[in-house]
Amino acid sequence: MADIQKRTSAGGTKWDVRYRDESRRQRKRTFDRKADAQRFANSVETDLVRGDWIDPNRGRELFGDWADAWLATTANRKPKTRESYESIVNKHLRPRFGKAPIAAIDYPTVLAYVAELRDAGAAPKTVRNIRDVMRMIFKLAVRSGALKSNPVEDIPVGQTQRAEMVFLEPEQIMDLAREVAKPPPRYRRGERRVAGYPEYGLLVRFAAFTGLRAGELVGLRVKDVQLMRRRVHVYQSASEAYGELQIVATKTYERRSVPIPKSLIDDLALQVAERGQDDFVWQSPQGGPFRYSNWMKRHFKPAVERSTAPDATRFHDLRHTYAALLIAQGAHPRAIMERMGHSTITVTLDNYGHLFPKLDEALDDALDDVYQVSSIGASTAIDSHSVTRPFGRQETEAS
Repeated sequence: MADIQKRTSAGGTKWDVRYRDESRRQRKRTFDRKADAQRFANSVETDLVRGDWIDPNRGRELFGDWADAWLATTANRKPKTRESYESIVNKHLRPRFGKAPIAAIDYPTVLAYVAELRDAGAAPKTVRNIRDVMRMIFKLAVRSGALKSNPVEDIPVGQTQRAEMVFLEPEQIMDLAREVAKPPPRYRRGERRVAGYPEYGLLVRFAAFTGLRAGELVGLRVKDVQLMRRRVHVYQSASEAYGELQIVATKTYERRSVPIPKSLIDDLALQVAERGQDDFVWQSPQGGPFRYSNWMKRHFKPAVERSTAPDATRFHDLRHTYAALLIAQGAHPRAIMERMGHSTITVTLDNYGHLFPKLDEALDDALDDVYQVSSIGASTAIDSHSVTRPFGRQETEAS
């Protein structure tokens, strides 16, 4: 229970509120008026009973310190994710809130900051990412007893527009692969002239007919490609973070085995012929790590512009195309889920469920055929049955 004590000194009368916090530590706060002391004592007692009491000293700790404490908890995240978190904290949040006490940042302050980001032209996805990192930092402060509630909860941000999926026709896949494999010659001083990049054309075809994610392709090793069995084992992914290629688990942390079309086997055999089992299947022209971001700018995007593929085609659309090809062949959603490496069949249907209605016409025709056959069979049976045993009472000339 909180205890109020009157204290008189040369400076006047003061009222001390003494109480013990949740850890039984003695605390004190002083007021000039008894009424203020009484209100504080009542609120402290209520908060302690409800378990809502917060440590005022922790609330005075700076946002920047809490951000550092939260970043330390992300050590088990993938390197690319940690790099993204650190970038948001250092580029956006620390300059704006780093020196502010954590308890001084309330809901209106956060709401105004989000509005500032939007007014400055930040993309909705960027605003959402910044908001989400802020929410996780404040969540740590709440759970640590520095705040009663999270001021970032229910902060609205603009809708993030999902990029529209592009589905390529088989002819467009092949044309895009040809353009990637044989780009127009470039003549730059000091640059080694290359006749073409057949391995990159193979990469496009392999992606479109296996559905592997970009990171999974970059992280693919020779030992993962089983040519005799025509299977590729997927259990790791590669991403660029902190200036280096990072090898991590797949997005869903699951292993899967994906069939390789027979038509790709010979080209794959040539691709890995002179490489060790632990070597990467795809490498840079100089033999070093395959830098996906550089390859996209220098090879893939220019090839899209030259090819018959839609201008909006992204590399990830090759994965979407693979799903569409499977659906067109009548594949079951469960089989698609397993090949694509989705965490649940719900993910598969959420992403590609709109493609299944395209099969409705064929299903309707098939059902109609079944109905017609059944109807004819039933009619024949009825006619035959009516000759030997007519339904109900049948009048005859004799009667």
